[in-house]
Amino acid sequence: MNNYLIPANSKKSQLILGFFNMVDLILFGSGVLVTLVLLLTIQSTNIGVMILILSPALITGFLVMPVPNYHNVLQFIVNVYTYLSNRKRYYWKGWCYDGEE
Repeated sequence: MNNYLIPANSKKSQLILGFFNMVDLILFGSGVLVTLVLLLTIQSTNIGVMILILSPALITGFLVMPVPNYHNVLQFIVNVYTYLSNRKRYYWKGWCYDGEE
């Protein structure tokens, strides 16, 4: 009686493969594409150069990696930046606020 069951993973059904949205796939795809182009154009046996060549795919893969309580690392970074860049002092404007100090 009056018991409603809401599935815990209802947001996951809106994501591609349950983890990614379209922006995530475009971001990761562009990182992989840049890495492939660099791998095809730059021939090197130096480990430092190879890490630099692989860095676009590694960085974008890190950004779209799922983390607990957030969609992914990119969303966590956006939330932290938004919190740190907005003002922290909130002014009362409740139902009894008349606009005068």
